[in-house]
Amino acid sequence: MGIHSCMVIAIKVKKIYVFRLEGKVAVITGGASGIGEAATRLFTKHGAKVVVADVRDDLGSCSNNTISFTHCDVTNENDMENAINRAVSRYGKLDIMFSNAGITGNIKDPSILATDYNNFKNVFDVNVYGALLGAKIAAKTMIPTKKGSILFTSSVAVVGLTNHLAVELGKYGIRVNRISPYTVATPLVREILGKMDKEKLEPEDIAEAAVYLGSDESKYVSGVNLVIDGGYSKTNPFASIVMQNYI
Repeated sequence: MGIHSCMVIAIKVKKIYVFRLEGKVAVITGGASGIGEAATRLFTKHGAKVVVADVRDDLGSCSNNTISFTHCDVTNENDMENAINRAVSRYGKLDIMFSNAGITGNIKDPSILATDYNNFKNVFDVNVYGALLGAKIAAKTMIPTKKGSILFTSSVAVVGLTNHLAVELGKYGIRVNRISPYTVATPLVREILGKMDKEKLEPEDIAEAAVYLGSDESKYVSGVNLVIDGGYSKTNPFASIVMQNYI
């Protein structure tokens, strides 16, 4: 193999890596900040067109050839339909639905005795019903094309939803997966927890996982709950705390 052939192969490999989502169209809920913002930037870097669907008009008002913003309350079916329709009308199709929007609600006192119905319902509506609604409307668009990728983050309750939809939509060529991040240093989390170590999981780490699950590299991956926590869930957190006290 000559030098020229090696150079051609290297260029092709580089293109595959840099443009892993080339030609893809995605809708990202909660795409104006945190994980969603990181995913939007990384998706476009890899060649995708993105519709950012968010309630934060002040953060997300943007429109160019690759990114389009639409106001979207994920608990409102009309808003979700408008977001999907915007992707199809502006970019011609929908390949990836990333239901990323999520809230924590009031967690000053997480005990069952302090649980407030309205607060609980608000969190459930955004984190679970919003994810279900996004998947429902995206599936209507993806089923005729016999392909697509639906991604979730946020609620533990969505694990069951992921498993169910992976089975139901698999016959249409639609893959459904979930990303389970450990505490991510988003503005929302920083506000809740205050000062955090710089070594914490960053939104970009989750965005990288979303790129993989949205790309053709994961064409045989569905029904997966991809845990991104640096192995934390496989270790003893109590032992870690004790060790920190003696370091």
